[in-house]
Amino acid sequence: MTQTLEERMIELEPPLRLARESDASQLADLVNYAGEGLPYYIWTGLAEDGQDPWKIGRARQAEKAREGQIVVVDFGSGAVASLTGYKIGAEPVEIGEDFPALFRPLQELENQALESWYVNVLACYPEHRGKGYGSRLLDLADEIARAEGLARMSVIVTGDNIGARRLYERKGYKEAAQAPCLKEDWETDTERWVLLVKSLS
Repeated sequence: MTQTLEERMIELEPPLRLARESDASQLADLVNYAGEGLPYYIWTGLAEDGQDPWKIGRARQAEKAREGQIVVVDFGSGAVASLTGYKIGAEPVEIGEDFPALFRPLQELENQALESWYVNVLACYPEHRGKGYGSRLLDLADEIARAEGLARMSVIVTGDNIGARRLYERKGYKEAAQAPCLKEDWETDTERWVLLVKSLS
């Protein structure tokens, strides 16, 4: 079972704090910003007739918050940025014939980043960008990884997200691999996924 940040003895100082269930609406927004609309596409596929996809997104984020796995930036009026990640183990995930095509290239890239701490979501509301929140959260991600005994970081970005890539490269990440984006019915200009990795040693 994954440890919470508190169990790892990671201390958060304001404006950083653990996310709460009450942040679910903002967290769903932030996840969708980070995923460039892919999360909403996934939630839409999960929605039953007449169900609001955002309700599914909020429920999923509330569950992650309950598990103590999300850190947010909050100056007193709610989350304006967030970080979610997890440890990639030593064994690659098997990609069988029934593995969803949309996620296949993403999993193939993750399988090239074994034994790393994977930045799954790093997001900030557009009006709060350029203030250093992403950099601060990435520093925290490094701290979490070291606490878990990991020696490297990883993240997957879209090939056309120049701003995100510049941020990660400033923090020491380098391109390790690419994979084509299999869009299905997801409306996006994204053509390729890019795996970036960073050594902590």
